[in-house]
Amino acid sequence: MKKEENIPYKFESLSHLHRVLGLPKPLHPMISLIDNTDNKIETSKLPTTLVSIFYKISYKPDFQGTVRYGQNFYDFDEGGLFFVSPNQLVASDTDNGNHSGYTLFVHPDFFISYPLAKKIKQFGFFSYSANEALHLSDGEKKIIISIFKIMNTELLSRIDDFSQDVVVSQIELLLNYSNRFYKRQFITRKVLNNDLLQKLEEILNIYFNNKNASVPGLLTVQYLSEQLNMSPSYLSDMLRSLTG
Repeated sequence: MKKEENIPYKFESLSHLHRVLGLPKPLHPMISLIDNTDNKIETSKLPTTLVSIFYKISYKPDFQGTVRYGQNFYDFDEGGLFFVSPNQLVASDTDNGNHSGYTLFVHPDFFISYPLAKKIKQFGFFSYSANEALHLSDGEKKIIISIFKIMNTELLSRIDDFSQDVVVSQIELLLNYSNRFYKRQFITRKVLNNDLLQKLEEILNIYFNNKNASVPGLLTVQYLSEQLNMSPSYLSDMLRSLTG
């Protein structure tokens, strides 16, 4: 029984997800944009751990409290974006129970005839941890919200031959802006990132000196990220941004 309890709950359709969240049926089987800016979704029935077959992009106006970055804590309430890839394990309490804002769910097949189907895999932030979310300035928030509103208007409008083209282009625009804003985030947190770089240098020194052989075998990004309490993707992107 214990093994079964540890199995994550899987959402395999938008209809299933909407039903659990107490929402009306989705308008499209492969994409759903939940505009929950004025209300909060009832999440008490959500399982502790869950996965879905969809890409998920969530904007939340506030995160309520502190979030850990590496060995430090950062206090913020500006709000920002979370990104989840298909079949990525998510704990239902990673977003502090705050489900106001916008949440976009998209099935990978929605992009199947578009270049974005391949390009979307290049955006590393879909593999970041929840505590490595994108924190937005007031100006950046206005841009992101405007894109969500355009998508929402399009999805609620009458479907025609251009509907999918417009929505896909808006999703790609959202991802490109997110990529730009993440680069800004790496730059504006240089003090914090420099602390992480110092810790990384200490780990590397121990490895290359290897006096006590505390690090067996080849040094990997996975090992380094575990030592720094970061996801491998975030560590790689942060180093690439700081060192070129």
